[in-house]
Amino acid sequence: MGNQLTYNHADSEEVCKPQHDSAPVIRKGFFYRIKKDMILYLMLLVPTAYILVFKYGSMYGVAIAFQDYNIFQGITKSPWNNFATFIQIFKMNDFYLAVRNTLLLNFLELVVSFPAPVILAIMLNELQSVRFKKLSQTLLYLPHFLSWVIIGGIATQLFASKGMINHVIEALGGSAVPFLSDKWHWLAVYTVIGVWQSMGWGTILYLAAITSIDRELYEAVDVDGAGRLRKIWHVTLPGMKPTIFVLLILQLGKIMAISFDRPYILGNSLVMDFSDVISTYVYRIGIASGNFSVGAAVGLFQSVVCLIFVLGANFLTKKFGEQGIW
Repeated sequence: MGNQLTYNHADSEEVCKPQHDSAPVIRKGFFYRIKKDMILYLMLLVPTAYILVFKYGSMYGVAIAFQDYNIFQGITKSPWNNFATFIQIFKMNDFYLAVRNTLLLNFLELVVSFPAPVILAIMLNELQSVRFKKLSQTLLYLPHFLSWVIIGGIATQLFASKGMINHVIEALGGSAVPFLSDKWHWLAVYTVIGVWQSMGWGTILYLAAITSIDRELYEAVDVDGAGRLRKIWHVTLPGMKPTIFVLLILQLGKIMAISFDRPYILGNSLVMDFSDVISTYVYRIGIASGNFSVGAAVGLFQSVVCLIFVLGANFLTKKFGEQGIW
């Protein structure tokens, strides 16, 4: 019957036989990679040295929290007292007041200041005029580059008993408001100034998150007839969610940490019930009074609590199915 196709088992084995004649894979060694990216590693030396010297090297000083530290004897010769310094600070009423004020001010920062950059970024993203958008961004970023000394002077000129705002209120027939001398009014001023100073800079991260959202998603909701608010709710906010959660974890990690300059410059003796926080307490008790062991113990306690909050917030974020910081 014509030409028949025959199957040769030997030929099939030869075809299926793996080829071993290819050149062996050469594994690149550690020093090869270093030599290849030498310039990048050299650039990395400076920040690495900075972190090792000023971040890890300074941890040696934590030892004075467990000593009766004497500045003339130094760390190596000062006697150890184990946890006596911590027992001492836990018996101080002023310490608990500083902890309460730190938590209060940071909680207000979380509730008021944290959502502000999110809202501002969405508003800027919705602007149609590119020129007006760039001008608005520049004006909103500017307060971030002002030192708190300058901002404190501006706040005094505006909110003092004889300041500009009280002058306008009195000109309209009202009575002066004690913005900086009453603790509740001071708390509102402290929060508002913090929002004004930080929200423009925080907006940068959220605008970057918005620009990474796929434009096809907006086109899809346009086809469905969604309005501007629907686009924000169903496309923009979900696209920003990973960035929001990462920054929220970092913010929760700073719930017990607070800068020194802001409460110290804006505060005064009349509002100590709210303005005396952990950082000012460490300065007043630890540095100004020369009790360095107490200052180090309070700072170490603050760092441990912040670490616990970061770990807890990251754990809960992953439990809810979101992306953590590691």
